[in-house]
Amino acid sequence: MTLHMKTNYHTHTTRCMHASGTDEEYVLSAIKGGFQVLGFSDHTPWKYRTDYVADMRMLPEQLPGYVESIRYLRDKYQDRIEIKAGLECEYFPEYLPWLKEQVREYRLDYLIFGNHHYHTDEKFPYFGHHTDSRDMLDLYEESAIEGMETGLFCCLAHPDLFMRSYPRWDHHCANISRHICRAAARLHIPLEYNIGYAAYNEAHGITAYPYPDFWRIAANERCTAIIGMDAHNNHDLEVPTYYNRALQELKRLGMAVTDRLEMMG
Repeated sequence: MTLHMKTNYHTHTTRCMHASGTDEEYVLSAIKGGFQVLGFSDHTPWKYRTDYVADMRMLPEQLPGYVESIRYLRDKYQDRIEIKAGLECEYFPEYLPWLKEQVREYRLDYLIFGNHHYHTDEKFPYFGHHTDSRDMLDLYEESAIEGMETGLFCCLAHPDLFMRSYPRWDHHCANISRHICRAAARLHIPLEYNIGYAAYNEAHGITAYPYPDFWRIAANERCTAIIGMDAHNNHDLEVPTYYNRALQELKRLGMAVTDRLEMMG
């Protein structure tokens, strides 16, 4: 495992309505935290065909301002940090043509795959809160693998998200995890070792994600990892504890780790 840079490609903004800190504060905190690359990947808007309005993502009309802000900061701080413009997107088959148009129009640098809902959040619940049955685990696996197979996404964010709500690790968890990891390895898509909940886990004495059993399977399947801060507060980028701990854990597992994400295809 040889990392040349400290990078984070998973950064949110206040546009998602559950983050705090200005765009520029995230940049300044990343510089303070020693990052060489900061990628913004706020929750993607979707142009729904219904009147549904999500409560955790920007609206389509906010996308131009989002990209403009990031490009402005990229130029302003180009001598101090490399800044990338991306999005965290779901696999919503019906809406992928619209997403591809936005990628072209705004010349986005990358997309990460947040497998939050099955096909659309208009009618399917959030995997992080509602994966409490084998049927939901199966839907999570199907969505994760089909999404990766589109070739749109540079990594699979928090691939063990289902352990936020699944009651306990069991044989079925192991099976779907193995299938997801084998697909990621076959498609050369990194899995994100997401430390966004590390502090919460520690404070509450729980293990949601990163989930050790999942990552043992990922290591056995020879997957590549990338560390993601999943920053929802700019100060998250200033605390090195969990990033350093993630590096140590991935090294202990013997996993390949990358510090770069590039647009697929």
